[in-house]
Amino acid sequence: MAKLILTLLFLLLSYFSGSLTLGDDQKTWCVAKPSSDENALEQNLNFACPIVNCNIFNEGGPCFLPNNSMNHASIAMNLYYQSKGSQFWDYSFGNSGLVVLTDPSYGSCIYE
Repeated sequence: MAKLILTLLFLLLSYFSGSLTLGDDQKTWCVAKPSSDENALEQNLNFACPIVNCNIFNEGGPCFLPNNSMNHASIAMNLYYQSKGSQFWDYSFGNSGLVVLTDPSYGSCIYE
Protein backbone atom coordinates (compact mmCIF):
# COMPACT_ATOMS: atom_id res chain seq x y z
CA MET A 1 0.00 0.00 0.00
CA ALA A 2 2.81 2.43 0.86
CA LYS A 3 4.46 1.71 -2.49
CA LEU A 4 1.22 2.56 -4.31
CA ILE A 5 0.88 5.86 -2.43
CA LEU A 6 4.49 6.81 -3.16
CA THR A 7 4.00 5.98 -6.83
CA LEU A 8 0.85 8.12 -6.99
CA LEU A 9 2.62 11.00 -5.25
CA PHE A 10 5.51 10.74 -7.69
CA LEU A 11 3.14 10.79 -10.66
CA LEU A 12 1.27 13.80 -9.28
CA LEU A 13 4.50 15.65 -8.58
CA SER A 14 5.79 14.85 -12.07
CA TYR A 15 2.55 16.05 -13.62
CA PHE A 16 2.46 19.35 -11.76
CA SER A 17 6.19 19.98 -12.19
CA GLY A 18 5.87 19.46 -15.91
CA SER A 19 2.94 21.84 -16.16
CA LEU A 20 4.98 24.62 -14.55
CA THR A 21 7.85 24.35 -17.01
CA LEU A 22 8.08 27.36 -19.32
CA GLY A 23 8.89 27.05 -22.98
CA ASP A 24 12.28 28.18 -24.19
CA ASP A 25 10.70 31.20 -25.89
CA GLN A 26 8.68 32.34 -22.85
CA LYS A 27 9.93 35.73 -21.62
CA THR A 28 9.87 36.32 -17.87
CA TRP A 29 10.52 39.33 -15.66
CA CYS A 30 11.36 39.66 -11.98
CA VAL A 31 9.49 42.23 -9.89
CA ALA A 32 9.07 42.96 -6.20
CA LYS A 33 6.26 41.15 -4.43
CA PRO A 34 3.50 43.61 -3.54
CA SER A 35 3.72 42.39 0.07
CA SER A 36 7.40 43.37 0.38
CA ASP A 37 8.20 45.82 3.15
CA GLU A 38 10.29 48.96 2.68
CA ASN A 39 13.33 47.41 4.34
CA ALA A 40 13.38 44.47 1.90
CA LEU A 41 12.95 46.81 -1.06
CA GLU A 42 15.86 48.99 0.10
CA GLN A 43 18.03 45.90 0.60
CA ASN A 44 17.20 44.78 -2.94
CA LEU A 45 18.18 48.18 -4.32
CA ASN A 46 21.42 48.14 -2.35
CA PHE A 47 22.21 44.66 -3.63
CA ALA A 48 21.30 45.07 -7.31
CA CYS A 49 22.35 48.62 -8.14
CA PRO A 50 26.12 48.17 -7.65
CA ILE A 51 25.90 45.24 -10.08
CA VAL A 52 23.55 46.65 -12.74
CA ASN A 53 23.02 50.18 -14.07
CA CYS A 54 20.11 51.67 -12.12
CA ASN A 55 20.26 55.08 -13.84
CA ILE A 56 17.01 54.23 -15.63
CA PHE A 57 15.04 55.30 -12.54
CA ASN A 58 17.08 58.36 -11.61
CA GLU A 59 15.20 61.67 -11.69
CA GLY A 60 14.45 62.47 -15.33
CA GLY A 61 14.90 58.84 -16.41
CA PRO A 62 12.17 56.89 -18.20
CA CYS A 63 11.35 54.82 -15.10
CA PHE A 64 11.63 57.52 -12.43
CA LEU A 65 7.85 57.77 -11.97
CA PRO A 66 6.22 56.55 -9.92
CA ASN A 67 8.94 57.61 -7.55
CA ASN A 68 8.62 54.92 -4.89
CA SER A 69 10.61 51.99 -3.53
CA MET A 70 8.29 49.34 -5.00
CA ASN A 71 8.73 50.65 -8.53
CA HIS A 72 12.46 51.28 -8.31
CA ALA A 73 13.19 47.96 -6.59
CA SER A 74 11.18 46.08 -9.23
CA ILE A 75 13.22 47.68 -12.00
CA ALA A 76 16.54 46.99 -10.26
CA MET A 77 15.55 43.42 -9.44
CA ASN A 78 14.56 42.79 -13.05
CA LEU A 79 17.79 44.30 -14.38
CA TYR A 80 19.73 41.95 -12.11
CA TYR A 81 17.54 38.96 -13.05
CA GLN A 82 17.96 39.64 -16.78
CA SER A 83 21.72 40.20 -16.41
CA LYS A 84 22.05 36.73 -14.88
CA GLY A 85 20.25 35.05 -17.77
CA SER A 86 16.74 34.99 -16.28
CA GLN A 87 17.49 32.00 -14.09
CA PHE A 88 14.84 31.18 -11.53
CA TRP A 89 17.39 31.08 -8.72
CA ASP A 90 18.30 34.72 -9.40
CA TYR A 91 14.91 36.19 -8.55
CA SER A 92 14.23 35.30 -4.92
CA PHE A 93 15.77 38.38 -3.27
CA GLY A 94 15.12 36.99 0.19
CA ASN A 95 11.63 35.88 -0.83
CA SER A 96 10.64 39.40 -1.92
CA GLY A 97 10.94 38.71 -5.66
CA LEU A 98 8.32 37.36 -8.01
CA VAL A 99 8.70 36.09 -11.57
CA VAL A 100 5.93 37.26 -13.87
CA LEU A 101 4.91 36.31 -17.40
CA THR A 102 3.30 39.65 -18.22
CA ASP A 103 5.57 42.45 -19.36
CA PRO A 104 5.59 45.07 -16.55
CA SER A 105 6.73 47.85 -18.93
CA TYR A 106 4.69 51.07 -18.88
CA GLY A 107 4.86 54.27 -20.91
CA SER A 108 8.50 54.92 -21.81
CA CYS A 109 9.73 52.62 -19.02
CA ILE A 110 10.67 49.44 -20.86
CA TYR A 111 11.63 46.40 -18.81
CA GLU A 112 14.36 44.45 -20.62
